[in-house]
Amino acid sequence: MAPPIRFPRSLRPGDRIAVTAPSAGVTGASAARIDFCLDWLRGRGYDVVVGECLYGDGLTSAPAEERAAELTRMLADPDIHCVVPPWGGETAIDMVDLLDWDALAEAEPTWLVGYSDLSTLLVPVTTRLGWATLHGDNLADTPYAVPDGLLHWLDLAGEPGPFVQRDAGLVATWVRFEEDARATEWTHVGQGRWEVEGGGRLDVTGRLVGGCAETIANLAGTPYGDVRAWADDLDEPTIVYVEACEEHAINICRYLHSLRLAGWFDRAAAVLVGRTNAPDHEDLTQREAVLDALGRLDVPIVWDLEIGHVPPHLPLINGALARVVVDGDTREITQSIA
Repeated sequence: MAPPIRFPRSLRPGDRIAVTAPSAGVTGASAARIDFCLDWLRGRGYDVVVGECLYGDGLTSAPAEERAAELTRMLADPDIHCVVPPWGGETAIDMVDLLDWDALAEAEPTWLVGYSDLSTLLVPVTTRLGWATLHGDNLADTPYAVPDGLLHWLDLAGEPGPFVQRDAGLVATWVRFEEDARATEWTHVGQGRWEVEGGGRLDVTGRLVGGCAETIANLAGTPYGDVRAWADDLDEPTIVYVEACEEHAINICRYLHSLRLAGWFDRAAAVLVGRTNAPDHEDLTQREAVLDALGRLDVPIVWDLEIGHVPPHLPLINGALARVVVDGDTREITQSIA
């Protein structure tokens, strides 16, 4: 049986934030960016500590056993109130079964923040432990200014809510580390707008869960991604969100079918789809990939939210009770910690 949702206490200046790399490590030009981001957090009054599994130029920052031990220690440490990675990576899945889940079950919940490959860890921490987790900026993006309509992940981690965010109407991109390691303003490249598949209005409520399709699909059918059982135990509707990083549409189609077959959408009141720059296939667009897998479910789909690899970022709390409204000029999501 899935545990009830437990929300970490609000993060306050003076609290300790730990930084570790459960996936890709820091090396080369990226080190200057991470140093700036660490100083940025410290300048806002947080006690920032850095783990031993942060730097490294291989596929991962350290062997899986070391990364798992460090993340377990940080999440279980009562003096640490938040853990954030520098960014994602490729193979965080290699440590999912190496975390000390029994020790974490005895600990008070700690904010775990991130996106991309960190989705591989956020989902099981929420579904196995019942901890709310925060799908938001990784450390490298944390200093970027938040556009009108959106909130910073520190706002969600630091306040009791409810948290109301609206369609920012903005499509942006990053500043390369080599060009400016201290960038705090997104580079605007276009405009976007949330829309309901097929048109019409939407007003739904459910518990949030989701992440990067390329990573969470590998959890489907395992004890670390049993969203169907989690939702059944909660006995509540869900709102599932997905986003594609870089895989072409054929693979995204496969990943979403895998999630569908594993029951991820059985209790979904809606599916939120993040804006993406991932390539189309010559025979299948990214939108067609989603519709091929999920169109048969008779579940509303909302397109082009700021929840993935196309900035800016709309942070979401896995486990939060969310209301999504798309009606005329109203395009907003309200998250409640309850």
